[in-house]
Amino acid sequence: MNPKLLMRGLDAATSLLVTLGLLGLWWLATRQEWVSAIFLPGPQATWGALREGLLQGELLRLTLGTVERMAYGWALASAIGIALGALIGISPALRAWLQPMLELIRPLPASAVVPVAIALIGLSPAMVLIVIAFGAVWPVLLATVHGFALIEPRLHEVSRVLRLSPLAFIFKIGLPNALPDALAGMRISLTVSLILAIVGEMLASQEGLGQAILLAARSFRSAELFAGVALLGLIGFVSNALLSWAEHRVLRWKQP
Repeated sequence: MNPKLLMRGLDAATSLLVTLGLLGLWWLATRQEWVSAIFLPGPQATWGALREGLLQGELLRLTLGTVERMAYGWALASAIGIALGALIGISPALRAWLQPMLELIRPLPASAVVPVAIALIGLSPAMVLIVIAFGAVWPVLLATVHGFALIEPRLHEVSRVLRLSPLAFIFKIGLPNALPDALAGMRISLTVSLILAIVGEMLASQEGLGQAILLAARSFRSAELFAGVALLGLIGFVSNALLSWAEHRVLRWKQP
């Protein structure tokens, strides 16, 4: 048997056992009433609330709205991050000029920008989208700049010999070499986009899974609260798996 397949099977089995163990501990905690059911519902109650919300309630519509908001914000952040990263990556002068400003803005928490965005734009879906893009752009931008910085110096000499324009160098030499770093940044950015979509919905009172979780918490509907949190975990898992699959397909030419 292929050793790689065997290791993958063992990893999957171990992961499944850990998941089942956590579910068992959760069931035992509720069964023994270590925590009040008002604050910690059992797995059965959570599953019932999730099933009812998806089949009979508005949970599916709210979840799709959050996923759409996350996807748009991530796509915008990825496009801006790759474009700016490429421009900064090919220009040492631009890196020197923009580095102080980037280091000043980058540590700002996106949640701290929400009040400013509300004041400038108002409580609207566009405001949430801008906040998502602001917070999610940094992993892509910095990873793309790092990818361009690692380009083999001789490739710069080749581009000069071939008299490639800066734009041609970016598309024919720069981006193919920086693509692994950019895709790694995009995976981190996707998680950030989901987090900020939820935070934006909570703070800006926009319809979505974040608002539903907040309302469930305020009204002590713990089963609905945990159902929403479980959906968030599922969204993060599926989106990361899809992007990992796409990354594997795109970078197939780099694999031995």
